Amino acid sequence: MHRVVAPGDAGIATRGIGWGFISIYAAAYVGTWLALLTPIMVTLALRARELAPATSEYWHSLVLAIGALFALVGNPLFGWLSDRTTAAWGMRRPWLVGGALGGAASLWIVAVAPSMVWLLVGWCLAQLSFNAVLAPLAALLPDHVPQARRGTVAGIISISTPLGQVGGTYLTKAVAADMTAMLMIPAAVCLVLVLLLVSMLPDRRLARGHAPALAWSAFLHSFRLSPRKAPDFAWVCYGRFFLIMSMSFLMAYQPFFLMTRLGFRPTDVPEIVFRSTLVQAATVVLAGLIAGRLSDLTRRRKPFVVGAALACAAGSWMISIAGTYQAFLAGITLFGLGLGAYLSVDLALITDVLPNKEDDAARDLGLFNIASALPQSIAPAIASVILVLSGGGYGAVFVGAGAAGVLAALAVAPVRSVR
Repeated sequence: MHRVVAPGDAGIATRGIGWGFISIYAAAYVGTWLALLTPIMVTLALRARELAPATSEYWHSLVLAIGALFALVGNPLFGWLSDRTTAAWGMRRPWLVGGALGGAASLWIVAVAPSMVWLLVGWCLAQLSFNAVLAPLAALLPDHVPQARRGTVAGIISISTPLGQVGGTYLTKAVAADMTAMLMIPAAVCLVLVLLLVSMLPDRRLARGHAPALAWSAFLHSFRLSPRKAPDFAWVCYGRFFLIMSMSFLMAYQPFFLMTRLGFRPTDVPEIVFRSTLVQAATVVLAGLIAGRLSDLTRRRKPFVVGAALACAAGSWMISIAGTYQAFLAGITLFGLGLGAYLSVDLALITDVLPNKEDDAARDLGLFNIASALPQSIAPAIASVILVLSGGGYGAVFVGAGAAGVLAALAVAPVRSVR
């Protein structure tokens, strides 16, 4: 199920893309995030404690940090390579299958690692492998979904991350006594769903004579975001950077806020954070589906993205002044509504402003994913500065999160090619 395409070709005809394909497409996203996020949330920390009880916190941070670097490079790299793949099997299929198989093998290394060094090796390979899946998955949106339906489909895709988080949390509770199962069940789910998607994917096939050159110097140069050459694409990436920065403050520092501001005991934190995660996941799903559909119906993207970013800012500021857990949850709810609307419509917006949809869609979406990953590494350093300046006040961190949300809204304002 493929056809040969050349530069300037719009790609696969989208009229035949129905809800069956869209459902499997979204499910493959959920499976990939389930396999990638479950170790980050739970199992890597548990494995580090098994292998290095006295220094587990240090090793856990090191593994996550180095793994994140592999993700930062891997996503645009595999996107760039998939844009230039001339295999008879298609442009995206080889990377989807290879990445899912590599991810399963890598998590097996994590599960049986005899030392922290092997755990680090396994996790770095896992980050590379699953980003080899995520890059072509993102490219399928402009490849196969017409512009008039992208907001709706992006809204469906946007719920994959919270579903992966909740699914991973539930799974680790269900098989808590079996570390191998906690790692390999998500890997198996990912592999099955990706293979199911591949089996029905009407993939593009790039003619050898029309493949863009594999020039590594050009790839390295492509990491630059140029507001002059592709201004709308650059501004949307900047907006995503600030929004994810706001989200990163919330994810990393809500436990400390709950203990220092609201007085919860450390033993209470896992349960109350799980509750807030469920609230946020529910609101992200609700807002993502509604906002994505409305953006298609109104044929507008920018008002939804700007409004969603401001909602995240308002939710962060509500949390910063919360004196009760109920007030904290109210802020979480508003933030979740803004986050869901933002993630869905912003994904549709970025596919609308890609500089080169035919030749470099996956590469450019990989750069967009860097704008999502990089703030998660930078946020702790910025938060540390805020804490020093505020005398250790975690409420000030959420004031900063609100400011990042406002910057996310402002960054979209200069976009001109999309309403």
